[in-house]
Amino acid sequence: MVTLFKALPFGIFLTVLVCLFLGSGGSSGGILNIRSVHWDIQGFDLHFYWSWAMFVIGTTLAGAILWMMGD
Repeated sequence: MVTLFKALPFGIFLTVLVCLFLGSGGSSGGILNIRSVHWDIQGFDLHFYWSWAMFVIGTTLAGAILWMMGD
């Protein structure tokens, strides 16, 4: 369970990085279903690309690598 929490930042980073390149090119990534997200938080406009499928894949991959490294 601790490995999952350690893998979350890596999964988020991988998702944002991959979705940035695919989404800015106009691709939806097929099964990844990359979408543009717009948030307006107190006048601060935040725009990024996100994919829940990519997040699950990236977090699982990072978790597996961290788990195999052991303590």
